[in-house]
Amino acid sequence: MGKNKEQDADLRKEVEMTEHKDSIDKVAEQFELDLVKGLTEEQVLERRVRDGYNELTPPETTPEWIKFCLNLFGGFSTLLWIGSILCFIAYGFEVNTQESPLPDNLYLGSVLAAVVIITGVFQYMQEAKSAAIMDSFKNLVPQQALVIRNGEKLSITARELVLGDIVEVKGGDRIPADLRIISASSMKVDNSSLTGESEPQPRDAEDSETEVLESKNLAFFSTNCIEGSALGIVIRCGDNTVMGRIAALASNVDSGDTPIAQEIERFIHIITAVAVFLGVTFFIFAMILNYTVIEAIIFLIGIIVANVPEGLLATVTVCLTLTAQRMAKKNCLVKNLEAVETLGSTSTICSDKTGTLTQNRMTVAHMWFDDEIKEADTTEDQTGENCDYKDASSWKALGRSAALCNRAVFLAGEDGPILKRETAGDASESALLKCCEIMMGSVEEIRAANPKVSEIPFNSTNKWQLSIHEIDGESRQLLVMKGAPERILSRCSKILNKGKEEAMNEEWETKFTTAYESLGGMGERVLGFAQLWLDDKAFPKGFNFDTEAMNFPNGDLAKDANSGLTFVGLMSMIDPPRAAVPDAVAKCRSAGIKVIMVTGDHPITAKAIAESVGIISENCMTVDDIAELRGCAVEDVDPSEARAKVVHGTMLKDMTDEDIDDILRNHDEIVFARTSPQQKLIIVDGCQRAGQVVAVTGDGVNDSPALKKADIGVAMGIAGSDVSKQAADMILLDDNFASIVTGVEEGRLIFDNLKKSIAYTLTSNIPEITPFLFFMILQIPLPLGTVTILCIDLGTDLLPAISFAYERAESDIMKRNPRNKFTDRLVNERLISMAYGQIGFIQALAGFVCYVWIMQDNGFNPTELLGLRSHWDDKHTQSVTDSFGQQWAYSQRKILEFTCHTMFFTAIVIVQWADVIICKTRRLSLFTQGILENRVLIYGLIEETLLATFLAYVPGTDVLRMFPLEWYWWLIPMPFSLIIFLYDEGRKFLIRKYPGGWVENETYY
Repeated sequence: MGKNKEQDADLRKEVEMTEHKDSIDKVAEQFELDLVKGLTEEQVLERRVRDGYNELTPPETTPEWIKFCLNLFGGFSTLLWIGSILCFIAYGFEVNTQESPLPDNLYLGSVLAAVVIITGVFQYMQEAKSAAIMDSFKNLVPQQALVIRNGEKLSITARELVLGDIVEVKGGDRIPADLRIISASSMKVDNSSLTGESEPQPRDAEDSETEVLESKNLAFFSTNCIEGSALGIVIRCGDNTVMGRIAALASNVDSGDTPIAQEIERFIHIITAVAVFLGVTFFIFAMILNYTVIEAIIFLIGIIVANVPEGLLATVTVCLTLTAQRMAKKNCLVKNLEAVETLGSTSTICSDKTGTLTQNRMTVAHMWFDDEIKEADTTEDQTGENCDYKDASSWKALGRSAALCNRAVFLAGEDGPILKRETAGDASESALLKCCEIMMGSVEEIRAANPKVSEIPFNSTNKWQLSIHEIDGESRQLLVMKGAPERILSRCSKILNKGKEEAMNEEWETKFTTAYESLGGMGERVLGFAQLWLDDKAFPKGFNFDTEAMNFPNGDLAKDANSGLTFVGLMSMIDPPRAAVPDAVAKCRSAGIKVIMVTGDHPITAKAIAESVGIISENCMTVDDIAELRGCAVEDVDPSEARAKVVHGTMLKDMTDEDIDDILRNHDEIVFARTSPQQKLIIVDGCQRAGQVVAVTGDGVNDSPALKKADIGVAMGIAGSDVSKQAADMILLDDNFASIVTGVEEGRLIFDNLKKSIAYTLTSNIPEITPFLFFMILQIPLPLGTVTILCIDLGTDLLPAISFAYERAESDIMKRNPRNKFTDRLVNERLISMAYGQIGFIQALAGFVCYVWIMQDNGFNPTELLGLRSHWDDKHTQSVTDSFGQQWAYSQRKILEFTCHTMFFTAIVIVQWADVIICKTRRLSLFTQGILENRVLIYGLIEETLLATFLAYVPGTDVLRMFPLEWYWWLIPMPFSLIIFLYDEGRKFLIRKYPGGWVENETYY
């Protein structure tokens, strides 16, 4: 155990690497390799023996039979198994002490065992999910790698790589280990699964002083090389790679029991304590009343078993399953049944940004031309019809540049809505392509009409891309350029304003800087565009443009002052928020749920998205905002003045647990940016330390440890990696944060409805137990038998109890604060008091009135019943005389007794009509909530009544010891139903009229 804790603590530490800061020669020296020839075979064998293969170590997995046994013997099932075993023990005692014992305890024990087995199998099948997170990590291991050894290039399996190997990667390859780049040609990698950045990241061989995950000279195991090529030295293998550490961390962390599992365990303790207390109390009574020890033990077991709600396990399992199915229809796929309720208990949601809060596609958000920032349509169903600048000549030039100086294309056969079409090309170019397609029509036709004659692709040194085109209807050719705005501006001597070229002067440069900073401050990625009409005499059609020698004007003003380009404008892109997210965040707020953004993206972008979706509200300021407003330094602002806070990963790295607790306690609105997987886990830990029930949403591999540690992990179904889906408890099939709010409502509803179901189910325990107690203490003939108790718990009560799963929410469900997991329990003393002490006693009274009525009808006055039991149950006594002077043989007495059992059973069914109706609400009047909306409940009432009728009147049910009743006997318990209904309506009226008063404090469960 200590070793596991030590390993977990080690994995939680930030990745320690220095190779990115060292020179290439120093790294080569560290790994003892020749940068030209690579490693020798001897070195490879020696290192493989020392370090093992380049593969992830699978964790210990739980065998399926153990998972099955946990479903069969865990939690509530344990209580039923104990009940079943006690029944068999009691039957064993009876067999040894009685001539012809009744098989009631044998039946009861068998039925309890059958209930546990059936529900256990059902639950196992529902949750038949593989928790083998490592399986999905295995899929990340690339099959082949190109390596240089002994001066030769070899293709080997990736698992054969060792530290110090020189590996060659190219566009389309998956990185086979953590590499220190030693040479790169226009290389870009997709780090989104690690950092959440949707933009491909350039790689080069330059030394770096940045954080490990931000270093440009490192390529990480399992990320993808999008374009270009590179050579790199293997600096980490297998479990020691950044991804390997995440894999180990994800499989090591554990969120513990779900809130509902904790509640059910507590409920078992309460029921067990009540049962044992009653059992022991009446065991003592039995000994005082001179029963034999064997008889007293049988009474003890009987009382304990009578307290076990046999049908409740099935009810809880079916209720959770029905809710899970209902959530699946609303795009929330629940992998673990208990997770259904956990989401309802959630008090903090730590949400990833990319793909959850945002659309996971770069979209053009703003443009700057003619000295104005124009807003583009970023909604999910852009049409471009409402913009007022489509006909502006400057826009036409800007749009043309964006369409032509662009390598992205729509994939063949993609002809649906423009924004949903798949593209080949990086995220920024795809955004420009879609924007131009919406605003200008077919980009393919524009490109066909203006063919490309030459091109210089984007590279990390130039930071620009250039292409030259023949223009339809023009004798001149057009050079267009796009790239980093400051690089493009440095190549321009003119600027396009309202369709006319003006000299680029200091005033225009100031206007450019203001616009650029304004767009960048919104967290948007900004690109600059320029153009140059080439002289048709110097550069006629067919001219051979040499992109190496650059035999054409290209804006290099240092070499040629006359080669300046014309600046056309800026276009900025962002991954915009989903349309439904702001409303969903507002609903979370009104429901008392704190939403925290945790992302690997840049703080400025994270803050911009947080503000646009309402995670940081309009009048909530960070220390930076306050400093800017006052015109002072950030250090001069008291941090406690700021309600919002943006925390950078580098700050988080140096914080203690107390510092994190302080941030979470003192700030309402928080954004954590540039976070590593380990830091996401630390944030979840901090929230849980504060007593919060934490939901984490994420889609990348980097999210998997936090998803696993959270009380409920929510993965994305479309954009989510296999790893995140395996680690999560729930999957959003539409990747939409708004679906979580639906899940929260369903989770709260199932908790409310389980309370109602338990209150309904427990109430019938009192009319089931009291006959047994009176039988023992007052020595009366048994008013209710074991078989009839089973008919109630597993027959008439089951469907009405399950019907609460279909009960609609009370109107205030999303306006309440999340339940406090320490005080708002599934079963509390008030629920026990209501079920056992109030409604239960009214029901028991109804049953005994029926019992006494029938006995009196047949000549046995109430006073004559006291102490009659020994003669009544004696098979050898064939003549018990009633008050009419009639003689009752043993068989006749038993028929009368079983008729009383049938009537007591029927009385419980009739008073349970009222109980199921009053349990529909805990506060609202039934006349407000409505009685008839829940059709399943109506069917349940009909079913239990028909079942009671069937058992009483259909020939053959005498094997269950059920006998026909007089029709008017059905009327006896009905006034008690009315009393229960009126009593509870009065209670709820007082709760509503005097909120927080004595009635609410004592009876609201």
